[in-house]
Amino acid sequence: MRKARKIQSSLFAYSVFKLMTIRTRFAPSPTGYLHIGGARTALFSWAYARKHGGTFILRIEDTDVERSTPAAVQAILDGMKWLNLDYDEGPFYQMQRMERYKEVIRQMLDEGTAYDCYTSPEELDALREAQRARGEKPRYDGRWRPDLGKVLPEPPAGVAPVVRFKNPTTGMVGWKDLVKGYIGFNNNELDDLIIARADGTPTYNFCVVVDDWEMGITHVIRGDDHVNNTPRQINILKALGATVPQYAHLSMILGDDGTKLSKRHGAVSVMQYDEDGYLPEAVINYLARLGWSHGDKEIFSVKEFCSWFDLDHITPSAAQFNTEKLNWVNQHYLKQADNARVAALVRPRLEARGVKVNEAPALESIVSLYKERVATLNELADAAEVFYIDLHPAKELLDEHLIPEVLPGLRELAERFADVAWEAPALAALIKELLAKHNLKMPKLAMPLRVMLVGQTHTPSVDAVLALFPRETVLARMKKYL
Repeated sequence: MRKARKIQSSLFAYSVFKLMTIRTRFAPSPTGYLHIGGARTALFSWAYARKHGGTFILRIEDTDVERSTPAAVQAILDGMKWLNLDYDEGPFYQMQRMERYKEVIRQMLDEGTAYDCYTSPEELDALREAQRARGEKPRYDGRWRPDLGKVLPEPPAGVAPVVRFKNPTTGMVGWKDLVKGYIGFNNNELDDLIIARADGTPTYNFCVVVDDWEMGITHVIRGDDHVNNTPRQINILKALGATVPQYAHLSMILGDDGTKLSKRHGAVSVMQYDEDGYLPEAVINYLARLGWSHGDKEIFSVKEFCSWFDLDHITPSAAQFNTEKLNWVNQHYLKQADNARVAALVRPRLEARGVKVNEAPALESIVSLYKERVATLNELADAAEVFYIDLHPAKELLDEHLIPEVLPGLRELAERFADVAWEAPALAALIKELLAKHNLKMPKLAMPLRVMLVGQTHTPSVDAVLALFPRETVLARMKKYL
């Protein structure tokens, strides 16, 4: 048995690999908000665990103390909750596990798989500059590496060392990536990674290894910006005597314009999509199709997604974000959504604008009439707002549609509105009667009526819109212009 196997996992002690229970994790760094790329990684990791009856873990990698913030941590938790990506364990915070990382480093130093390095930052800068001048790849030259038969100098007084991992110098390190296929690196291309800084704090790549090991992670699903970290992490896992998980690296997401998705493409965080009026199930459905497919299925439930999801059908090429497609998916879910639920989501959007939602017309009735004509909750709020505010239609619209030839018909309509049964069929019949009497086509009467009522020319059927309003509101709005 190799010496490295003396280092024991003290926290979780799972027999995961023997049982082959699937354990995945989502491990964001709280240095920013949960963005779309991170949300897709979380979704795929979550779905893979759900598909196989496994365990999904949330781990917050908050070792970057200068950039990690409580607000960013909360944004990650809020985003996960909004998307309904429930985790079975966690959230675990790396900053709360510092002593365990340091314990493993001390054990590695004792076992000879890590060593103290006293090379100063100035010496490293000079080394790299000389290597670049010779046309070589800048890398640590192993001057403090305790190889067999090598005599090391005396450690300089008063200098706190970093700790480096003693990476193998021969052979290959590789893995069969579950998305990209086989990926391999020559060990002689990898220098000895710093696993603890001079102040004793462990580094990112080391913390990740210890966590994946002790949390029994069987499948690491993450972005392909981590591909270059993977060979180093595999070598450290092997030095610890740990079973190496399987890796699946997801390609990046491009924006609408074909460039790497970034802040300038719109939403900074997943919660921005909530603010912009998207339903979480629509965002989940759309994210699922960013780089993965199940035949030609475009719309599917979360339950269907989990039953179908696999890693074999993730494309290794970059996925492209398409806002129009997201709007189409969201529109589908809005049409299918319960009116009461949608009204409850629209109400706070109106109240945030200072709009007081009155009892009449009922917001749920407006939602029922308009939800098939909009793509987002915000557009639905725009449509609903005109029913509750003191409306001031644009003068240009009034001048264009309230022309002399239609005024007699509109005035008689207003008079007859006073005693007609206030329901869509009766209103439609009255409008039809007056169109014939005044020899007018429907648009000639309906357009100015819409402008007076809602300040726009395109709405659902005008009789249905009229029926939503209280009779007194319709008469008051028409009276201002007739």
